[in-house]
Amino acid sequence: MTITPAWRRATEGEHRWPAALAISVAVALQVTLPDSMTPGPWWVLPALEVVLLIVLLIANPRRMSSESTRLRFLSIGLGGLVCLATAWSVVNLIVELVGGRFGDDAVALLRTGGAIWLTNIIAFTLVFWEFDRGGPADRAAGVAEYPDFLFVQMQSPDMARPDWEPAFLDYLYLSFTNSTAFSPTDTMPLSRWAKATMLFESTVSLVTVALVIARAVNVLR
Repeated sequence: MTITPAWRRATEGEHRWPAALAISVAVALQVTLPDSMTPGPWWVLPALEVVLLIVLLIANPRRMSSESTRLRFLSIGLGGLVCLATAWSVVNLIVELVGGRFGDDAVALLRTGGAIWLTNIIAFTLVFWEFDRGGPADRAAGVAEYPDFLFVQMQSPDMARPDWEPAFLDYLYLSFTNSTAFSPTDTMPLSRWAKATMLFESTVSLVTVALVIARAVNVLR
């Protein structure tokens, strides 16, 4: 008897807490950044992110098997705020590094660059997680037939449990490997938006890492 894999049928959905934990880490990293790396007062975006996260956890604290339009909008808005804060930090970091205005503190440079690099990984994880096959609720409902990302377990279903389907940690792994290898590893992007997003993440990560390391080496000399 052929068993339909979980990612192709309706399931009970995944919990929100892994995404909530990742967002909490991103907020904590944003708070540690210098004022020049944050838009406006340093506390504004982190405060908004925390408020939206609390609202989402209260409104839907369990599995995301279904999601109203309003909750979907709030969830995407929260991810958008994380992406906005990260983009602002990345741009300002590059501007200051290219302009030679960051100073001669190699430890502070590496700490700031590392924090921005990590928040960049979390930001793109949220993008992948929120939009692959319509988001977590649509994936649980089995709405979309064709995936935006092809995971190994989809290619070789006999190597995975019948109840396997991609969850937040899988997208975090995808984002991390794309930021370190600057290319797909074991998960292939299929849709054009997925390819473009992975391309953009690799470019941002490559530029950030290259400039931070080059500046740090120059300072240490």
